[in-house]
Amino acid sequence: MTRIGEVFQTLDRPAFIAYLVAGDPDPAGFLAATGAVIGAGADILEIGMPFSDPVADGPTIQRAHTRALDRGMTVDRFFEAVGEVRKLSETPLLLMVYCNTVYKRGVERFYREAKNAGADGVLIVDMPPEEGERAIQAARVTGMDQIFLVAPSTSDRRLGEIVESASGFLYLASLLGVTGAREQLSDEASRLISRVRPRTRLPLAVGFGISRPEHAAALRTAGADGVIVGSALVRIVEEHARDPERMAHEIQGFVAGMQKALQG
Repeated sequence: MTRIGEVFQTLDRPAFIAYLVAGDPDPAGFLAATGAVIGAGADILEIGMPFSDPVADGPTIQRAHTRALDRGMTVDRFFEAVGEVRKLSETPLLLMVYCNTVYKRGVERFYREAKNAGADGVLIVDMPPEEGERAIQAARVTGMDQIFLVAPSTSDRRLGEIVESASGFLYLASLLGVTGAREQLSDEASRLISRVRPRTRLPLAVGFGISRPEHAAALRTAGADGVIVGSALVRIVEEHARDPERMAHEIQGFVAGMQKALQG
């Protein structure tokens, strides 16, 4: 069992999964942000690999990708950053990447380097399951979890393929569209949980648009096994990029509030 699996097996509440973009706002600031997230009690850390065309992401995370790339982020430096985070903690690390990066690097090489850096799982956000055989096999060989995204528009046929191929947990997108903090939680979230739950024993973690403690509380009530927050955290990084201490303080307060909501 991976560290990711252990989290869901041992917690008596939904897991809090935090997302940050590697190298944002700069290498030192990224480590300050990850230290704050981990120190505040995030159960899993999802690290985004900066990419020039992050089609699944909204403006906040797109800007983070651009900042990191402008400061020289490469695949080599990405794995170095993951390794630095691993030195900080045994918190499970999930890498979020786009297909182009993985296939340009070489699938087997990418997964091998991810494992060596300390990663526990990989999410290739734009990889459909029917085209993911090499990635799925590479994840199994390296002992990492292959995470898949399930959207409200996912067909029953594709959902069946995802359930057969995934491990660790299923990432449920609470809405159609791109990432980004929303004022209200989409009604799709609870409906998607109810639809997917009978099809699998894998934990169900919900992301996209979650930004408030009341969102987390509602998902706990709806039966989610985890909540994933990205844009709200990345926005804090953006707002306090020049003041790492303030950034860390704001992150810690945000994570604490979300964790309290998940406790019930």
